[in-house]
Amino acid sequence: MAVRVPLWDHYLQAIRSRGASRAQDYQCAENVLLTVLERVRELDPRFLVDYSRHLEAFQFALRSSEDPVDMEVPLWVDAEALVVEEAGAAEAGDGPPSCRLGVSREGASLERWMAEDVSSISLEGSTKCCSHIVPSKVLRVLKDLLVAAIVHCKHQSLITPGSLNVDSLREEELHLSLLVSSGWRTVRFNVVPVVRRRHRVPALEGAQLTHGFPEGSLKRVISQEVALVPASDQHWRVSTDYLLTRLLCALGSFPGHRLDSLSILDRVNRESWRDGGQSPGLTFRHLKTVLLWAAVLFPGPEDWAELQGAVYRLLVVLLCCLATRNLPHFLYPEWNLLKDTGLDLNALYQRVERFASQPEASLRIHVTHLGRSPPPRIGNGVKALLQLPASNPAYWATAYFDVLLDKFQVFNVQDKDRISAMQNIFRKTETLDSEGC
Repeated sequence: MAVRVPLWDHYLQAIRSRGASRAQDYQCAENVLLTVLERVRELDPRFLVDYSRHLEAFQFALRSSEDPVDMEVPLWVDAEALVVEEAGAAEAGDGPPSCRLGVSREGASLERWMAEDVSSISLEGSTKCCSHIVPSKVLRVLKDLLVAAIVHCKHQSLITPGSLNVDSLREEELHLSLLVSSGWRTVRFNVVPVVRRRHRVPALEGAQLTHGFPEGSLKRVISQEVALVPASDQHWRVSTDYLLTRLLCALGSFPGHRLDSLSILDRVNRESWRDGGQSPGLTFRHLKTVLLWAAVLFPGPEDWAELQGAVYRLLVVLLCCLATRNLPHFLYPEWNLLKDTGLDLNALYQRVERFASQPEASLRIHVTHLGRSPPPRIGNGVKALLQLPASNPAYWATAYFDVLLDKFQVFNVQDKDRISAMQNIFRKTETLDSEGC
């Protein structure tokens, strides 16, 4: 154990050493896009510029992956005056329910959103709404404005030549995609129109989440506005990523290696599991969800005091999710984030298990850093053990994951109640181990 610890620390130091240049490149790319959005605002005051980008910068600094970064464009609208029409209960596993945003007949401040280019006339004979704000129309208007703004900023030398090209602007299903160059790095932004308003998120009010986060942090998240983003051509939904990033930021106030473990796995994911980013695989969003679950399952400070143990707390949760082919969304657990991804989950499981069993090869920064690898940590019965939550959700609990940590020889918790619960689960799984599944 003592021989392996410096290797984990060395790997983390290498990630951190690149953080300053990544942050600088990101800041330059973001400034370019903000300059363009300022021109969009001049052309059409219905679109605002959001300068409070600290959460996105914080998240980008944690990552090694090149996943797109969201750039929210708030709409200048009195959101509390809008009529929120629920589109009906979402199907199980579909995530947040969607809604339509109606323009009230009595909303004196909403005239600008009754225009045909961003709304459709209500045909249902509603007594409350005269029209609805249509996400697909808003995206179309925003795309045209971005094109005009980019051309203007280039002609006026407001942005660095070569930093941004109109040809890279693409209209995706629910956002606009734009490449911005900064130094040696290219950052892809997903430009998303948002409506910010007060909106209940019942999952954040659950008492079961309070143990894993700093006191009062959930209340602060609940008290702030949420972002409604396009869910389809006609509907909007709550942006869960915006809320999860706030929760991730709250974890950063704790001592220990919670965020460090996420940075390490994101780097390993990119370099080893996704072949340097060339192959499809897990995203930072997936790994962020794994950390949030691990924070609730392992709420004690002792769980995160040692770097290797912190990483393995994420690994046992991730392996369980891959084995059961189900990564529950943190706020909508019935929503499986691994469903319909097109990923080869069997192959992905094998890669993650290989790393968990012998991580030394993936932690190599230079060939001279790789010494003799210790024997594999995973023995017979572990994969069968990982399948248990699929048959009984009660296994999605701290004691169950303590069993897995013990299997990986990184269990180091002295809590008597947890040890007792762990022994009970051992008795239930002895037959699995004896079969060598």
